[in-house]
Amino acid sequence: MIHTDICIIGAGPVGLFAVFEAGLLKMRCHIVDVLPQIGGQLTEIYPKKPIYDIPGFPDILAQDLIKNLRQQIDPFQPTFTLGERVESLAKLEDESFILATSEGTQISCKIVVIAGGLGCFEPRKPPIPNLEKYESGKGIQYMITDPEKFRNKRIVIAGGGDSALDWTNFLADVTSELVLVHRNESFRGAPDSAEKVLELAKEGKIKLLLNSNVNKVHGENNLTSVSIEDKDKVETIYETDYFIPLFGLTPKLGPIADWNLNIDKNAIEVNTLDYSTNIKGIFAIGDINTYEGKLKLILCGFHEAALMAQSAFKIMNPNKKFTMKYTTVNGIETF
Repeated sequence: MIHTDICIIGAGPVGLFAVFEAGLLKMRCHIVDVLPQIGGQLTEIYPKKPIYDIPGFPDILAQDLIKNLRQQIDPFQPTFTLGERVESLAKLEDESFILATSEGTQISCKIVVIAGGLGCFEPRKPPIPNLEKYESGKGIQYMITDPEKFRNKRIVIAGGGDSALDWTNFLADVTSELVLVHRNESFRGAPDSAEKVLELAKEGKIKLLLNSNVNKVHGENNLTSVSIEDKDKVETIYETDYFIPLFGLTPKLGPIADWNLNIDKNAIEVNTLDYSTNIKGIFAIGDINTYEGKLKLILCGFHEAALMAQSAFKIMNPNKKFTMKYTTVNGIETF
């Protein structure tokens, strides 16, 4: 059992900044995210996309913003459970909460902060029959958490975005055989990454199949091969140990929808006084909440995190007088 003051669901920029605001008030945080790394959409979908509306930065790459946020919260020693989804929430008689994840991790806390962006991210799966047969360690994966797993293995990657390109470039020297399949002639990802992939194909280090799709998967118990169809409808079977479709992520509210929160069109209704929900002790900040005048901007989420932390402090310390202290005067006091 993990014990903490605040459990934050979502390791995107707003969830990370909430750690800073809570830390200033001497509250410890544990962050849970279904993705294998922090950063949410900024890391998973567009790490090299410039962001222009963060105060003090005329422009900053998404991945650099996450790097800076991590550095900012490090003094407050947050802990993390990554690659797991919060499945259930129970409120106890003493007003505390117990959360359980998809992998059985349990977290005890006084405050729950839902900062899951647009919800839990789930992989976009290609419309291929029997995919589920080879999931759960049997040859089909939608995320790469441990590259060493593929050392000296045969793999087929499908996709044309940054994730597919970056992993192809990285795994070219790890795998024994690597096939990259993309349904179009050109890539959606960063031009420099695409150039590296084309160079690897030219050197014979990978096999690149454009204007093609994986349309079948084969194997008795584990995946052993896939069928790839080209633009002329010619089908070829490739033996493989792993098939990794990297088509991005799709947001879903997930199990949060069953927690008796007030929800409007897949978003959680909050009180703009402090971004609390209809359940005392549960807050929702960032893109996952809704209220009149809501703007889905990172900087607005930062504002919501600050007000949330003030209210959370009062819940945790009902008999303690709170005095607002400015960091410009007192600096950063760690635990």
